[in-house]
Amino acid sequence: MSTNHTTTTRYARHYSLPGIGQDGQQKLSQARVLLIGAGGLGCPASLYLCAAGVGTLGLAEFDQVEASNLQRQVLYRDQDIGRPKLEAALEQLQARNPALKLQSHPEGITTENALELVSAYDLVLDGSDNFGTRYLVNDACVLAGVPLLSASLFQFEGQLSLFSPKHGGPCYRCLFPEMPAPGEVPNCAEAGVLGALCGVVGSLQALEALKWITGAGESLLGTLLSVDAWSQRHRRVRISRDPACAICGEQPHIQQLEASRYRFACEIALEDEELDIEQALSLDGVPWLDVREDYERELCAIEPSLHVPLRDLSNHYPELSKDRPLIVYCHHGGRSLKAVRELRDAGFTEAVSLRGGIDRWALERDPAMTRY
Repeated sequence: MSTNHTTTTRYARHYSLPGIGQDGQQKLSQARVLLIGAGGLGCPASLYLCAAGVGTLGLAEFDQVEASNLQRQVLYRDQDIGRPKLEAALEQLQARNPALKLQSHPEGITTENALELVSAYDLVLDGSDNFGTRYLVNDACVLAGVPLLSASLFQFEGQLSLFSPKHGGPCYRCLFPEMPAPGEVPNCAEAGVLGALCGVVGSLQALEALKWITGAGESLLGTLLSVDAWSQRHRRVRISRDPACAICGEQPHIQQLEASRYRFACEIALEDEELDIEQALSLDGVPWLDVREDYERELCAIEPSLHVPLRDLSNHYPELSKDRPLIVYCHHGGRSLKAVRELRDAGFTEAVSLRGGIDRWALERDPAMTRY
């Protein structure tokens, strides 16, 4: 790294730190770090990695900025709504550190590109919001021998750990061997998340990345850090490598990335369990059932429709007819699919889920509808 006046001044507070100094800053300038997702976690993490002088920063993101992002995704502004997140994020980061080399991956991460993508970097930070992507990122990192800093958020809680079997630690599957069933765990759109918590956990991801790259301090390898923003308590739990792990154990059976193993949508439906919007509208006179929460119903609804939150569904069976079809919808389709399976088990054999939920309805049928 050049030690000209501008560089020396910018990173002066790093130079004076024991365990980092000029050698550590040199390591940062040569490091290649990939962020999966430029959302609630990726925004603060990228800001601090950018400011710290990480040499190459890759962003894998395919989504667009929405108004509901602005509560926590601090790279974006009102005028960015509708723009690709990647475009807006790269613009902001480059302005903050013109020396930063940015790599754009607008296709996101897929089973087709995952192995090649992560192999091009020294460290991966996963800030994705769905289990299919988390497991894909983990498996690609294990197969490529690249360390993974994985974080997740739920309402007032956050979790963070460093996974790297290559360095003697566990992988994500050692901690969570299997993905939850569809609809079992609400996403942040359904359950909510405290905006400032994203900043805390995303910054912790960046902090752990800087420590790992420079070799400073004690890493979270083999440790799960839990952050409880409600009580302001942080808890550390040791986690070990699982000898029976499907990908990093003694006899791993996952040796390549197969698309069938990763569920990217919040639902995996059988052919007769879902209808798209046009199919649903073709069923004249069929009742619609909204299984979202009360606060979601207040934001928007497809009318006319009954409203029974999923958690109360079994208490309302007498109000529903087993002799006719029933179209069930939620936000994105995960809870409605779970509701359909519950209803079918209870004898409502013609219940079907609206594919994509009310969010797809807003995009395709009612652009004036409030999206969240």
